[in-house]
Amino acid sequence: MSAVNQQERRKIESWIAGFTDGEGCFSVSFIRNVTTKSGWQIFPEFVITQGEKSLNALKIFQKYFRCGKIFINKRYDNHNEYLYRFCVRSINDLAKIIVPFFKQNELKTAKQKDFLIFVKIIQMMVARKHYSQEGMRNIAFLIEQMNRKKKSRFFESSETIRQDRLKKR
Repeated sequence: MSAVNQQERRKIESWIAGFTDGEGCFSVSFIRNVTTKSGWQIFPEFVITQGEKSLNALKIFQKYFRCGKIFINKRYDNHNEYLYRFCVRSINDLAKIIVPFFKQNELKTAKQKDFLIFVKIIQMMVARKHYSQEGMRNIAFLIEQMNRKKKSRFFESSETIRQDRLKKR
């Protein structure tokens, strides 16, 4: 690779990390899913949201990472345009593409702390620990430390409460 190409690559990587610092989100949610054994599905995602005028920025992310999808959100909220989301949801893509990128290109804001927790959760999911009640509980505790530090709905579930009572007997 020529020096010019290496400089260009470093430039785009710095831009992606900086853009993510300002506009990105690493999140993990528990979603009710009656088709799963536990009744819950763990849903990790890396997301960048932009208005329609900045859709090209999302296309740069998609082209660079060669994964993820861009979704349209036809709400306006306080915007005068549609919102678009670049999302990576595949555990494989998160573990093999997104996580290594942001390990190598560290974020500079408090978002770095969320990213490090996100990495732990992805590693647990790759190791299939999220299939056990204990693994789900550990992931729920980690989720509570991310982003808005909101109490996980998983802990409020009647099934989780029932399982806790059974363990205490």
